[in-house]
Parts: sequence; structure tokens; C-alpha cells
Amino acid sequence: MKQHLEYQLFLTFFLIGATTFGGGYAMLPIIHREIVQRHRWLEEDEFIDVLAVAHSSPGAVAVNSAVFIGCKLRGFPGAIAALLGSILPSFFVILVIAVFLNRYAEHPTIVAAFAGIRPAIAALIIAAMVKLGKPTLKKPVKLVYLLSFLVLSAVFDVHPVVIILLGAGSGLLLAYLGDNGEKKGEQT
Repeated sequence: MKQHLEYQLFLTFFLIGATTFGGGYAMLPIIHREIVQRHRWLEEDEFIDVLAVAHSSPGAVAVNSAVFIGCKLRGFPGAIAALLGSILPSFFVILVIAVFLNRYAEHPTIVAAFAGIRPAIAALIIAAMVKLGKPTLKKPVKLVYLLSFLVLSAVFDVHPVVIILLGAGSGLLLAYLGDNGEKKGEQT
């Protein structure tokens, strides 16, 4: 049974990697559908926690997510199975592209295909943001934090590590203040 789960992890992440274009952020809605909705390996909150760790760690978010999910479900063997499943499709595709793309990069069919793929990828990334943002933004104060971090990133070009640290700090502040925005122990 345990080996079966490792095989399922490998196959799930292999299929996700083999059928999703656009990198890690475009893969997130598909990973969510497979892990939370289809297989029910994680609850919604657990998945969001995995994404927080995956985003905060160096490396590709989809690969990090696969490793953390595999580790959570089956420890080291699960992490290896999910890791291999998530990276092998890209390895094979990049190998094929490296061999053939230089020869056909300017072919009208290839140019047209990539022109159509780009908006599809943008749509998948926006869909991931919407799906993952809804459960996170249940309180107005979190929306204020989100908009502040967005402005810091998009307008002031603040480094992502600084934004992640500010996010961690704001989470600690919210925990210290309590759910109602008051310091724990204080009553009005």
C-alpha cells in the first residue's frame, strides 16, 4: 500500500508536469485539483501551508510543492517519488527542444503556437491567484497586507525575500493581536 502511494505520487506529478505549460505558477491550479480535490491527500489549509513553504524556499515552486507534498504523505521516499515525477517531464521536453528548436524556432507554426500559449499561461497563473487567494483573504486586514505587498513588489521593486519576511512578520503580528485585531488577553 505504501509503495502504491509512492507510485501514485510519481505518476500524478509526472502527468501534471507532462501536460502543463508555463512553469510552476501555471501548474498550481492543476496540482491543487489533483492533490486536494481528486486524491484528497491534503486539506485546503494544508495545501496553502505547503505553498507558503514552497514559495519561501529556493527553487521552482512546483518542484518544491511536489517535494513537500511527497514528504508530508510518505516521508523521504514520497519526496523522491514526487520530485522525480515533477522534473522528468521537463527534462525530456527540454532535451527535445534543445535538439530541435534552433532548427524550427522561426517556423510560422511554432511562432503561432507560442503566441497562443502565452495568454493561456497568463490565464492559468491568474486562476491560481484567485483560487489560492480566496481562502487566504477572509479578513479585510489580510487584503490590506496583500495590496501593500503588491505595491511594494510591482511599484517599488522590493526584493521577494523582503516581501516574504514582511509577510511572516505581519502574520506574527496578526497572531499576537488575535483574530479580532486586539492584543490577546485584552477586552473592550
